[in-house]
Amino acid sequence: MPALKVGLQKLVDQLRALQKCFMSMEEPVNMNNSEDADSDLSTHRNRSRSSFDEGSLYISCTRPHSLVDPGKPYSSHSPVIKTGWLDKTPPKGTLIFQKRWVTLDAEFLRYYQNEKEVFSKRFIAVSTIADVLSVGEQKFEVVTKNRTFLFRAENSAVRGEWVAVLKETIQQLCSNGKTRSPSLSDAGGDSRGEKQGYLEMNGSRSKLFIVVSADRVFLYLNSEDRSQGIGITSIDMNMGSVKSTDPRAFSLNTCYKPFSFVAETTQQRDEWVEAMQACIGRSLSSDTVVWSVWVEESNRRCADCGAEDPDWASVNLCVVICKCCAGVHRSLGQSVSKVRSLRMDEKVWTDSLVQVFVQLGNDRSNLFWASNVPPSETIRPSSNNEERQNFIKTKYCQRKYRQYHRLFGCQEDLNKALCKSVQTGDLLETMSLVFCGADVNCSTGDPDVPNPLCIAQNYGRKLLEEFLFHNLNTEFPGVQDVERVIPQVAVPIPHAGILFKIGSTTRAVTERKGKGDFSQRWCTLDKGVFKYFDGEKRAHPCGEIKMSDVQCLVVNPLGKHGYLHTFELYQISGRIHLFGADTPDSVQQWIETIAKAIVPPEAEGMASWSFERVGRLRYTEGPNPHCPRACWVAAGGSTLLVLLHGTDRPESIDLRKLQELCVQPEPGPVVLVDRGRTLRLEGDRRADFPGWANSLQQGAGRGDGPLDQQQLTGTDVPVIVDRCLGFITQYGLKSEGIYRKAGVQSKVTALLSSLCLDARRVQLTEGEHKVDDVANTVKRFLRSVREGVFDGEQASLPWLRTVALSETSRRISQYQTLLASLPPVHQATLGAVINHLYCVQCFAEENKMDAHSLSIVFGPTLFQADGTDKSAGQVVEDLVQHYQAIFDVDAEHVKRQIEMISHIITAKEDRPDEETRTICGIYLEVKEEGSELLVQVSQKTTATDVVSEVLRRRNISSQPEDYWSCFLVNDKDDMDGWVNVTRNGHVQFCEEKGQRAKGSFSKRYCVVTATSLEIYKTPKSNHPEKDCHLQALKVYCGIRKKLQPPSSWGMTVVWTQDQHEMHRWYLCCESDQELTDWLATFFFLQHHGDLWPGTS
Repeated sequence: MPALKVGLQKLVDQLRALQKCFMSMEEPVNMNNSEDADSDLSTHRNRSRSSFDEGSLYISCTRPHSLVDPGKPYSSHSPVIKTGWLDKTPPKGTLIFQKRWVTLDAEFLRYYQNEKEVFSKRFIAVSTIADVLSVGEQKFEVVTKNRTFLFRAENSAVRGEWVAVLKETIQQLCSNGKTRSPSLSDAGGDSRGEKQGYLEMNGSRSKLFIVVSADRVFLYLNSEDRSQGIGITSIDMNMGSVKSTDPRAFSLNTCYKPFSFVAETTQQRDEWVEAMQACIGRSLSSDTVVWSVWVEESNRRCADCGAEDPDWASVNLCVVICKCCAGVHRSLGQSVSKVRSLRMDEKVWTDSLVQVFVQLGNDRSNLFWASNVPPSETIRPSSNNEERQNFIKTKYCQRKYRQYHRLFGCQEDLNKALCKSVQTGDLLETMSLVFCGADVNCSTGDPDVPNPLCIAQNYGRKLLEEFLFHNLNTEFPGVQDVERVIPQVAVPIPHAGILFKIGSTTRAVTERKGKGDFSQRWCTLDKGVFKYFDGEKRAHPCGEIKMSDVQCLVVNPLGKHGYLHTFELYQISGRIHLFGADTPDSVQQWIETIAKAIVPPEAEGMASWSFERVGRLRYTEGPNPHCPRACWVAAGGSTLLVLLHGTDRPESIDLRKLQELCVQPEPGPVVLVDRGRTLRLEGDRRADFPGWANSLQQGAGRGDGPLDQQQLTGTDVPVIVDRCLGFITQYGLKSEGIYRKAGVQSKVTALLSSLCLDARRVQLTEGEHKVDDVANTVKRFLRSVREGVFDGEQASLPWLRTVALSETSRRISQYQTLLASLPPVHQATLGAVINHLYCVQCFAEENKMDAHSLSIVFGPTLFQADGTDKSAGQVVEDLVQHYQAIFDVDAEHVKRQIEMISHIITAKEDRPDEETRTICGIYLEVKEEGSELLVQVSQKTTATDVVSEVLRRRNISSQPEDYWSCFLVNDKDDMDGWVNVTRNGHVQFCEEKGQRAKGSFSKRYCVVTATSLEIYKTPKSNHPEKDCHLQALKVYCGIRKKLQPPSSWGMTVVWTQDQHEMHRWYLCCESDQELTDWLATFFFLQHHGDLWPGTS
């Protein structure tokens, strides 16, 4: 026995010496072949850091005392079931036990160097434990399939508690249905987002097997240990960050310790970094918000590219976006788009904010943000980063595609409408107002509710309160506060920066200028003066441009010159200045600043709009070509914004829907006919006006573009299609084999070329054009137009797949869904074509073209296919046969349409030699269902003829005292009506002020418009001598004799300017008829056309 004691004492001394040797080593991380090399048998809890386990990696890191919670170790996801100190020894027969801090939760049994350690020395997946056995005194074994771990407690009672808790945990795991066999998910928790493989780690002598799983990273000695569920430690990623350090190295940083890893290649490093970054995202995420927002179906598609299941959002712009688009939104800055995660930023998502997104949804939000997106500019999930950036910046920074509010450009009205909208709780209207320039911080004038946010709070509008709160600091490119003192320009904001400039010229810059032609200049804009210097420190400028002298600002197409982004300034003097730079943000800021400096406050909204050119032009309205006035015009794409004289906000004109556009030879004007109104635009200088004319022509639609870039009718149907279908409806519905017979190819080609050049100017007549030629023309157009009627090949595939549905009702429902998803122009075009084909098949007895025959012809035409796929024809046949159900058309409407067409055809057959007549629907006094009378009218038909025919057919006798009137009811409000009634001409004019006559009669040019009376010295005069509001005048027939008027046909105009000043003007005409016409014009305009005799 004494010899045994001496032997044991020597062994202890040797092990302690070995311990000191380990303590002298500098490496904080080490491996050792002996599982327990520490021979210290002390029962104190604070053990030496030099102790190591076999196959374990010692990661030295302790938590601060303030963070130490023995019951909640850092690396545990599940609640801790039991913790405590245990002695542990490796299963190699040694008697050396080491003190370890042990924790147990529902997933893992872990042991640590001490209670302050963050990362475990070892963990054992509970699912891999086969049994727990009591062994000898105070000891117990944890048995797995391949390994046995021996632990010793302080006493038998503590051991019993551990054994019982372990067995209960294992039993509960089995009862919950989880596997007892080791698997990849046992040690890793959840296999979602998993990546695994070997990596080198600093401090380790061999590669470790790393697993990225769900929201944690697990470290194993090798893949075998991974399969057995026995690992070294796990790292929770909710406090982690990852970054690349070297070509193959990267670091995983936590708030306790950094981990450095080295991959074999740069590509593998990038894959690991991406996987760990995704892991961090999952660790910080929660699915509660995302599923709440996805309740609205449209929120499951990215508002910008359409990607599935987007989990990011712009909380101020109210759109749900995908991860790729969110990156671009972040680059716009917080002042434009406030990007938040639906998974990670849970605290931001209050119940009210979630409801804002549910009520709006991406579909409704895009009714505002993307109401005018050309198909060629849309992006898809597969779009590259450059395309994505261009689209998103155009959509939200330039706001090119937004739906302009009717009050756009009038700041005061916008602010008032915003306050009213907040009171009523209209979320979409409020959004439209705010993003069209309404001031979120505007003053209401009420001290109790001083701004819209307070109104929302006062009225309990929680959703609007949330929306306004997130937009308090958003930058809006709309009109600004008009209450600021602005003498001549809208926003005199000083601006400075570097631009590149070429020498000014008096001729338009048509040739390309390379970068070598430009010189760098330091430019400033302050107090309405643009100056450019040789350098930033130069005191004297090379030149300056007064903004009041700028006639036009032109934004050139990308890449027109050596610098990617360029713009031109046209001065009234005729000088042209070209500037450029390669940085788009800098140039765009200059363009907006200059535009705001040249336009008046009322037109400030133009400055922030995505225009191609903005400037001053002269215009005349109506039949009067004289006395042009100044106006401000901005052109961009197919939209023209015009601020006319005397108006307080710009008017938007859709150039595609013009009734006529006539560009007269230089220097003649450009004539636009829009909704019955004639507008003539003239340029003050020849240098810039050809550019205006070209821009208007391009915006008015061209035949080589997609459907939404064609010339359109008021119903969004391309004029080419409308003209051809109308001609065939009138002359070809009974033509046998219509659309099946071929026309003369040379005539078809010539006609299509003419229509594509300018469809508005092409008039199809029966004598000049043949039915088959026109039919083949419209077929060729529909087959060749870009993107087709179904908006692209990919968009047409769901239509073709619909025919596979066996039930007719399901097919109709699917067609209705697909129809609603088409852009407006495509939807209107398809409706017009199918409506026409429906009418054609109604006359199948004569033309031999039923729905099936038409589908054979139009299937390949509409789908732009080769005809081998029979599905295309089946789709067209379904659309024709179920036209009323799919397009939601009233059966009575279709019946009246067919009756009218039959009436026209019959009338033409009965009187083939008479002039062309049109069938009009006439109502007697009241528009009621079934009271419509179809009356034939021609160019020679008068209102009296129409009234007489209606009274005759209604058996009504007209009495002498009866007054009957015939007028047009305009349901679409697309004409100006009486507003366009004007008169102008020469009169003899004399003015009397007070009781004194001032001079004799002299010849003057008089103009009466809907709003004013203007007296000019000559027709060529730019400014009137007299100008007053029409409603402020009193007009009398006759002139005082003592004035000795030059004729007996005169009138007296009295204008009371204020209570103390009254003007009398005397106008003499040359005939009684002329006087009657002048008086009638005055009365008609003053009474808004309401001249019906009153009752006594």
